[in-house]
Amino acid sequence: MYKNIRTAFAVLAMISTGNMVSAQQKIDKDHVNPWIKPLGALPPIASLTEGEWMKGDLHVHSSYSSEGGYDPQRHPISKIKAFAKSVGFGFIGITDHDNHVLGNTANNTWADTAFKDNTLLMLYGAEWTTTRGHGNTFSATPYDHQKFYDVRDQRDADIAKVKKELGIHLSANHPAGPKDHFGFSYDLVDAMEVWNSCQWTKNANSNLIWEDMLSSGRRITARGGSDVHRPSDVNYIGTPTTWVFAAKHTAQAVVDALLNGRVSISANPYAPRVEFYADINEDGKMDMMMGDNAKSTGKPIKFRVELKGNVKTDSTYTVNVIKDGRKFGSYKMEGKNPVVEFTDTPKLVERMYYRLIIEGPSTDYPEVPKSAKVTGNMVALSNPIYFNFDPKF
Repeated sequence: MYKNIRTAFAVLAMISTGNMVSAQQKIDKDHVNPWIKPLGALPPIASLTEGEWMKGDLHVHSSYSSEGGYDPQRHPISKIKAFAKSVGFGFIGITDHDNHVLGNTANNTWADTAFKDNTLLMLYGAEWTTTRGHGNTFSATPYDHQKFYDVRDQRDADIAKVKKELGIHLSANHPAGPKDHFGFSYDLVDAMEVWNSCQWTKNANSNLIWEDMLSSGRRITARGGSDVHRPSDVNYIGTPTTWVFAAKHTAQAVVDALLNGRVSISANPYAPRVEFYADINEDGKMDMMMGDNAKSTGKPIKFRVELKGNVKTDSTYTVNVIKDGRKFGSYKMEGKNPVVEFTDTPKLVERMYYRLIIEGPSTDYPEVPKSAKVTGNMVALSNPIYFNFDPKF
């Protein structure tokens, strides 16, 4: 008897709860989100042909990255430069830990007689090493890094003022850690290290943070970095390799490309590079590439994916398209000049972005022979093509 009573009450409770939920699920169809507004005119999209693809590594440590002081045998700048040139690099970012010299990078790494070069573009920078995490700074010319080191433990608003005053590019390093994460506001950064070292699988949480920032409206460029401190046959310079489409062959053009997102990442210097384009006016010609931002027309847009460089003609590559943080589709590509095209219709007003993950056969890196096995089938990563992103965000 009591069991039957309890059962009856349970049924009545479920019915009552269901009615309450139904009563609460009222939707105001006339509601307008005040934060979603049509954009005004956007800046014109830069040329897709006036420029060049250059490759490099944006997270390399030299002999100056040593808690025990300068160690000339550990990783001399001359050796870094010689190796970078041997694998065809156009630029390099030597980013020594600034805390090892108490912020005085200008009189250490930058003052080294081997630092300047006539053919390899050398970016001025350092690894900003703080109690709240690490980030790499980049500049085409020398700047007062001491000032940026000194403000490291202050409020984010004060850090932002100093960063703006110095005119430097700041990129979050290995943002998810597991140690030395980036614990500052992402309003401070221009780029993010979403691929750290040859071990792609350890970057999952960093990519999740990047997706969150893109979803918020921040156009933060993804870049790679080997994070090497000394020679290795597993992880060394170029694992991974960052490619930039630079308008000119200058250090400033490299930094500008990092800011505007015309950047892709490959597993190593010899792995294929991915290029990502879109035709926004249905004329059969590509109008924008990764990093670019346009207003949606509300009509279908054709996207094109191309693999360039050292492709394996007897193998198949998989193109995974990510749309607004979710998998949109998967496509196969093969042959001497692998190309895939797909079509989608971005929303007329709301923000949307598309990016690529390329998987396939690994590419040998003879100078770092054990890296390909660790990297596995991860080939390349693109930056997004954006629609309806506010450039003033």
